[in-house]
Parts: sequence; C-alpha cells; structure tokens
Amino acid sequence: MTRAELPLHRRTVAVTAYAEEGGDELSVEAELCDERPWADPSAAVVHRMVLAVRVRLADMVIVAAEADMRSFPHAECPRITPVFDSLVGLCVAAGYNRAIQERFRGISGCTHLYELARVLGPAVVQASLSAFVRRRDGGDAAGPSPVAGVLNSCHIWAPDGVGLRKLDAGWRPGTGPRPVPPLETLERQRPR
Repeated sequence: MTRAELPLHRRTVAVTAYAEEGGDELSVEAELCDERPWADPSAAVVHRMVLAVRVRLADMVIVAAEADMRSFPHAECPRITPVFDSLVGLCVAAGYNRAIQERFRGISGCTHLYELARVLGPAVVQASLSAFVRRRDGGDAAGPSPVAGVLNSCHIWAPDGVGLRKLDAGWRPGTGPRPVPPLETLERQRPR
C-alpha cells in the first residue's frame, strides 16, 4: 500500500477531567478538531468544538452542560448548541448511550457534538475511578464506589468477570504495574 505523505484529514478528540472543589463533582471537557492539512491555513480547521459537562459523583448525573463551536463550516452550525443543554439530568451510567442517540443523533443534533457526547460517558466513568482512587489514597474512604459505573461495560467488568475478582484479591485501581497482573498471580500474592 502506498500513500501520500500529507494526510487528507486529521481528527483529534481529547477529553480532560478535573475534580471540582469539595470533590463531589467532576468537570469534563471534550474537544474535537477536524483539519485538512493540505488546505489553505485559513480553511484548514473545519471543526473545532467543545462539549463541557459537570457531573455529580454520588449518582453520576450531569448537572451542567455547555456546547461551544469555535470553528465550523456553516454560519448556521452554532444554532444547534442549545440542544445539548438537555444533557443535564442524564446519568452517564446505564442507558446513557441510548439517551444521547434519542436526543442528538441525526438531524436532531450535530454529528460532531454527538460524537463528543458519546465519548464523554466512558471518560466520565474513568475520571470517577480516578477521583475515587485519589480520595482513597488521601485517606478518605467515604463517597460512592465507582464500581457500579464500570459493571457490564466490558468483559473484564462482567458481574462474574475478573475485574471484581481482582478487587477481591487485593488489587487497587491506581496502583501498578500495567497491565494489571493475571487474577491467578494476585490470588497467590494475597495475604492469608
């Protein structure tokens, strides 16, 4: 296979999460950028859009949402951003994907902001795990356990999967090495 050295298109998606003061909420920002590296610099960035949410950790419910189009191809594109306010009230756990499809897919939304909404769900779950680990490592064992957010999310976190069994064997998220050793290794290392 041959290819030209200059790409036709480049899409980058970045998600960043922050703990809010008090530790009860997360702020999560997802950004999508589509660019055409071969185009005139004034027209190279086709889309640059940001979807920001604040999530209450206790129940994983979105309490604030804002969509922002920073670069877009058509003057009318930003008219759709208020639709994404309806993320408020959604739980990013079970049923999230179905809910965002119903609200934002196709002509009811914007394909690029929908993509960011889709990416936010799993990123919020991962960020909640990080928040839990930081609280735990800081000596605060209180607060909701993030395990409910990952249950049934993949084969590792099936109700009878190795994720829960590794936790039972003593593994703690936020500790090394990576990848996490096999269950059998953790069980052999478990203090008796």
